[in-house]
Amino acid sequence: MITDRRSAIKTLGAIAAATLLPTIAAAGRSTQKTIFPPRLKPGDVCGLINPAGATFHPDDINIAEETLQALGLRTKRGQHLLDRYGYLAGKDTDRASDINSMFADPDVKAIITVRGGWGCNRLLPLLDYKSISKNPKILMGYSDITSLLIAIYAKTGLVTFHGPVGISTWNDFTVELVNRILFKGSILLMENPEKRNNLGVQTDNRIRTISAGTAEGRLVGGNLSVLTAMVGSPYLPDWKNKILFIEEVREDIYRIDRMLTQLKLAGILEQLNGFIFGKCTKCNSSETYGSLTLEEVIDDHIKPLGIPAWYGSMIGHIEDKFTVPLGVSVKIDAQTGTIQMLEAAVE
Repeated sequence: MITDRRSAIKTLGAIAAATLLPTIAAAGRSTQKTIFPPRLKPGDVCGLINPAGATFHPDDINIAEETLQALGLRTKRGQHLLDRYGYLAGKDTDRASDINSMFADPDVKAIITVRGGWGCNRLLPLLDYKSISKNPKILMGYSDITSLLIAIYAKTGLVTFHGPVGISTWNDFTVELVNRILFKGSILLMENPEKRNNLGVQTDNRIRTISAGTAEGRLVGGNLSVLTAMVGSPYLPDWKNKILFIEEVREDIYRIDRMLTQLKLAGILEQLNGFIFGKCTKCNSSETYGSLTLEEVIDDHIKPLGIPAWYGSMIGHIEDKFTVPLGVSVKIDAQTGTIQMLEAAVE
């Protein structure tokens, strides 16, 4: 719900951003309409690529292929899938070439990344966005894949998917979401699973409301550290009226504070309609004395915005994870911690 307080904050923030942040330009941001990729069908070819960290265990590829085949898909390996250049899965030009080739290949209907790590930001200037927009198809991953998901959406308007990678735990929860969103084209209400103890109390996967209310907007986000590393580049979307979701893993609390501060100083937070922090997995302070808690840091940055916001959605480096479509219209409820899709993510 948009309050007068929030409107005032946004007005003041817009003045400050216009005065102090002229370099955070909208150059390169997409003004195109949203593009929905075709849904998956049994027998479709799914391309496997490795655009970030190197895969040191070849059997990981076999497991990923067998997983996708169990979903009724055929697979095609990227030419440089098992390359290695230090900690990267090959040279930048080669990893980018695999992405471009998969989008250009008419036989490939979806592209799944094998793993995350680091390296996708290095590829953004090398991608053929015109070809991608002319050949829309499903692209899915998470963690470092965040930069590909956001950049491709920003540059082309193509809906992308923050979801499992090839080496993820493909359990019943994860597979059901993939099937319903990517194959069936369902318009889902995403809410945390209820796992109650003998007294009927939910102790796992609880949500913590930061600011109650409901809001609508297009859903965009991903890994916090990857997103902040893109700030100031031409590969981010227009944030006005967006619903931002973020997640993180193995970061000290002061680093979460630093990254949220960066989003604030860049003028991103003040433009949002809503905010979702998924899971901050193994995020602990390395300080033995005097640290802020994660809850305090989030409240410091998000509560003053006056927008619906919560922590604890099933998004992140976890086994039971939502498949979250970037670029679709949603309605969120921060009291119940739910994401209601307002449209299908695939055609």
